[in-house]
Amino acid sequence: MDRTVSIAGEPHIGVFSRVFEDVAVIPPEAPEEFEAQYREAFDLEIVRTTIQGSPIIGSLLAGNSNGFVVSGLATNAEIKRLSEFREVFSLYHGMNAAGNVILACDRFAAVHPEMNSDVQKELAEFLKVPVIPLTLGDVKVVGMAGVATNRGVVVNPRSTVSEIAALERVCDLPIGKGSINMGSAMVGTGLVANTRGYLAGNETSGYELGRIEDIFGFED
Repeated sequence: MDRTVSIAGEPHIGVFSRVFEDVAVIPPEAPEEFEAQYREAFDLEIVRTTIQGSPIIGSLLAGNSNGFVVSGLATNAEIKRLSEFREVFSLYHGMNAAGNVILACDRFAAVHPEMNSDVQKELAEFLKVPVIPLTLGDVKVVGMAGVATNRGVVVNPRSTVSEIAALERVCDLPIGKGSINMGSAMVGTGLVANTRGYLAGNETSGYELGRIEDIFGFED
């Protein structure tokens, strides 16, 4: 199958969607073809919703198999929809763009280094994983500077040895540098993945796809 996709011609699919092990969350107005590509790639349930009235799902939603973390500005209807699948934790203080400031899977979560320490502790308890403050290539919005699944972690190609070492201390997963959409270091903006598959923005090169497949351990 084609591993690249766009949403209405937009290659930054990681900004507009979020994929978990059992569900993918996409905007209500996403084309049917877009939904079909997600179904084929991941074989899971598709949820259409906004977050705080916005289609930028990937920037405003994070989490793992234990729970969703969402902007504190999400509406009651949006939270009710997400609650059909797991518990929801709302970020109310300052850094509420959950998908931007949290990089998470079922093994760990990394967060914006300036996130309040009490919130970090609450997230660790809610997501049931160790939580560490982190940058990736000195980028503080770690949710867009990396993509994590239970098979591996793709990180900003400018990530340092010390940043990768910090990740290695909290997860026993392959960690590798990659880019997306013809050289973008913000891999989370154009890549979505879980343990069954991945999709990348339609400007992603063959070499970039090869790196992603190698890190996540996928084979055609």
